[in-house]
Amino acid sequence: MIEARGIVLLSFPFAAGIVLAQICPFSLFHPALGVVACLALLAGSDVVSGKGWYAVLFFAMGVLCGAVRFPVGPGMTGAASWPGMTGAASWPAGPAIFRRALERSDALIRSIPFRDGQTGALLRALLTGQRDGLPRETIECFRSAGASHILALSGLHLGIIYLLLGRFLKLMGNGRAMSLLRSALLVSACTFFALMTGAAPSIVRALLFIALNEILSHRPGRRRDPLSVWCCALMLQLSFAPWVIASPGFQLSYLAMLGIFTLFPRMDAWFPVKGRVRGPVHRIWSSMALSISCQVFTAPLVWLRFGTFPKYFLITNLLALPLTSALMLGAVSCLLLYAAGICPSWLINSVDYLSGLLIGTLGTIASIP
Repeated sequence: MIEARGIVLLSFPFAAGIVLAQICPFSLFHPALGVVACLALLAGSDVVSGKGWYAVLFFAMGVLCGAVRFPVGPGMTGAASWPGMTGAASWPAGPAIFRRALERSDALIRSIPFRDGQTGALLRALLTGQRDGLPRETIECFRSAGASHILALSGLHLGIIYLLLGRFLKLMGNGRAMSLLRSALLVSACTFFALMTGAAPSIVRALLFIALNEILSHRPGRRRDPLSVWCCALMLQLSFAPWVIASPGFQLSYLAMLGIFTLFPRMDAWFPVKGRVRGPVHRIWSSMALSISCQVFTAPLVWLRFGTFPKYFLITNLLALPLTSALMLGAVSCLLLYAAGICPSWLINSVDYLSGLLIGTLGTIASIP
């Protein structure tokens, strides 16, 4: 047998097999089924061994998984992205409870008396994925500034919500029972949000990262390897929904996280640190290194798929991401308190101000020639 890390890294040949099956003009289901059966029997009888054989086995399993054609029916949108594909579908629509929750959340945001008409529309985009209320000029402003990923509901938004909930639930204490309960509440809340907003591929990726991170946090003494989490999430998501591999959101999400896990730690270590306290300059450097790490891995795909490159991505992310995090923190607090009927006016005005500041900042960046 091979070590655990080697097994985790087999997600790469597994994904390659899915890609081959998706782009192949004819079905590879039966040949892949035969290869998988033969290799499984040989591996089980110890006739073959070593990483190479397991890589071939997982590649064949990926081909088999990707060769299963999923019909596009109610609740699934076909969006063929590669030649030869029968359709890259999204996740099926869930129970009506998630649709009703989304409608009520949308109605709640609309009911808050913001002074700026764009604030409610922006919060609807950030928290529910509904962008129909945003003016075309604002959407174009985000796109020109290289901040389209802020408007498109993705793993970024779920990650911010997860961090906010995690800090709030720390009030429960650090005992063993409370720690387990906190993890269960966090994963449940994030799962509900993902299903409520349609379970986009990038959100499912973030949900898998969160679930794996919470599981590993209860394994004392076991080192959490981010690359292993990345590989496990990749294999799990492709096993349940192999068609998402053709989704730009899926590809960009995993590439961005790969840059964060591999390149960012090296770039962040370039900054000379004296002591354990991180000063403001170090924080700025870390934000820049994080942005560059993501762009290095995602920019080639963005250029190939969309023919564009965000020229001002560095200053955009440096300014827009902290503002977005602060806005979402204020927005979530505002929604919860307003639903309870105890939301102070100063909080509504603060959310209004942060929304206008974010839109104004991106408008200034977009106007740079």
